[in-house]
Amino acid sequence: MTTSSLPNPATNAVHAGREDLPGLGLHVPLIDLATTYPMPTVEAGGAAYDTIAAGERPDAESTLVYQRLWNPGVDRFERAVAALEGAESSVAFASGMAALTATLLASVAAGKPHVVAVRPLYGGSDHLLAAGLLGTEVTWATPETVGAALRADTGLVLLETPANPSLDLVDIAAVVAQAGEVPVAVDNTFATPVLQQPMRQGATLVLHSATKFMGGHGDVMGGVVAADHEWAARLRQLRAITGAVLHPLAAYELHRGLQTIHVRVRAQQESARAVAGWLAGRPEVSRVHYAGLPGADPLGLLGTQMSGPGALVAFRLAGGYAAASAFLEHLDLVTHAVSLGGVDTLIQHPASLTHRLVVADARPDDDLLRLSVGLEAVEDVIADLDKAFANLP
Repeated sequence: MTTSSLPNPATNAVHAGREDLPGLGLHVPLIDLATTYPMPTVEAGGAAYDTIAAGERPDAESTLVYQRLWNPGVDRFERAVAALEGAESSVAFASGMAALTATLLASVAAGKPHVVAVRPLYGGSDHLLAAGLLGTEVTWATPETVGAALRADTGLVLLETPANPSLDLVDIAAVVAQAGEVPVAVDNTFATPVLQQPMRQGATLVLHSATKFMGGHGDVMGGVVAADHEWAARLRQLRAITGAVLHPLAAYELHRGLQTIHVRVRAQQESARAVAGWLAGRPEVSRVHYAGLPGADPLGLLGTQMSGPGALVAFRLAGGYAAASAFLEHLDLVTHAVSLGGVDTLIQHPASLTHRLVVADARPDDDLLRLSVGLEAVEDVIADLDKAFANLP
């Protein structure tokens, strides 16, 4: 299914991966927890193993062999994500970092170990590339210098938009144009497919930490990569051999989370707009990072590449690190914790936590806080933030 033939995205989120349920006499998908499956014959088992281990879809009548190779609930979640991103396929993993790891390993295995990465990225992604743990070599670039950073052995261009934690927007189509034949992978975790579908701008791969907005309730972990059939087969091969498979229960919860992702993200975004505007008027705040504020979208990507600014807000305290640290200690409703995209509002200090392992010259400034706005009444969130400001020394 192409992006131009998708039904209403909100409707699609409710029904994708569930199209066959009425014919099965079911209203919700079954959860298959089997770790192993009976073999009808030696020959049939071997043939099924060859098919699945090669990253291909098993026949409806064949054995599934082993949960590490295939699970019907995981497949349902994957089909739903592919539909939402307008992709041919998607591959789910045990975490977002497992999804990125498989993507990088696929590039290394193809003899293309060089990665051009646009900073800022999520701190774990940055550290994985900088450390070269997977045999990759990274060249850091700005969105404007991607083309100049390419080499003969470049296998991937990686970017994140909105970026973590600065929330800068990157023009995906402009990066794709510079990359030429080199695949461009976009981390779409912050925007979600509700607000942005990077394949519309030419991206080859779309990555998500499904733990965040897809799960939406802070109680399930997973990752997923949307891709074409060829890339999906390569990623499934790596998933099978490395064991980074998504658990069936997690797949069920993530698939269920997609049913409400549209209403959650849009409601959270509206609250984030209000919070960002309120923060912009506070004397204790030196800068608010939020593309929905006047003048904060210099490339004009809202309404074109991205339909809205999202539910994340970052802001800097005029009092520096001391003020940022003290501010976190005086919050009650807003939870000081890493992660994002859940129904409750979370806040964290990126330089000390998610980006702690990033090299010093690329680490976020220590006066910066990142806020993931939840589904509480926005006046209650603002009241809690106001109380914390009132208690600053």
